[in-house]
Amino acid sequence: MGLNSVENIIGRVESVHSGSNEDMSKEAHSSIQVELVGIVGDKHRSFERSAWAGWDKQPEGTIRRNERQWSAVSAEELVEIQKAMDLTKPLTATCIGANLCLSGIPELSRLPKGTILKFASGVVLSVEEYNHPCNYMSEKVASLYKTHSGDEILLTAFSRAAKLTRGIVGVVEVAGEISAGDDVTVEIYAPPSWLKRSENRD
Repeated sequence: MGLNSVENIIGRVESVHSGSNEDMSKEAHSSIQVELVGIVGDKHRSFERSAWAGWDKQPEGTIRRNERQWSAVSAEELVEIQKAMDLTKPLTATCIGANLCLSGIPELSRLPKGTILKFASGVVLSVEEYNHPCNYMSEKVASLYKTHSGDEILLTAFSRAAKLTRGIVGVVEVAGEISAGDDVTVEIYAPPSWLKRSENRD
């Protein structure tokens, strides 16, 4: 089932995480508190952030809107990455610094900007963009994991394996609490009908 198969998808929250560790890892919790400024206790909790060199539209250090208040990965896509890298143990949301690990959502990493995630408590999150794999995380995974074959993991292996499955980031629209085991309704963004040009237009 692809993204265009249905208007809404019901997924599940496998785990929730927050943290401000220097290595970007996050601790697992039974629930997390979500505020309009971001997730309580999380490194990325802010309305603003500094622009990164070679990544953002603005010069490095420019204070800009924080479009990365939360991050989410797919349990199924993590398995894909693990298999592609031939890892001996599961790749976890804790290790790669995601706030949410979700399941049952086909092609999570391809959800378009404007897609809405609605949780049982009333929390609403809005998708901003795909979360590109970075060199730092690739090096971290290479240092922590081993392969079944015994081959050395290249420092760029994670970036290559997770090129289209790294997950998504976004902003908070409605505050509340998200717990492991909650359902999540995904409302996939589609341009409104009034915005589309009529095929019969002269």
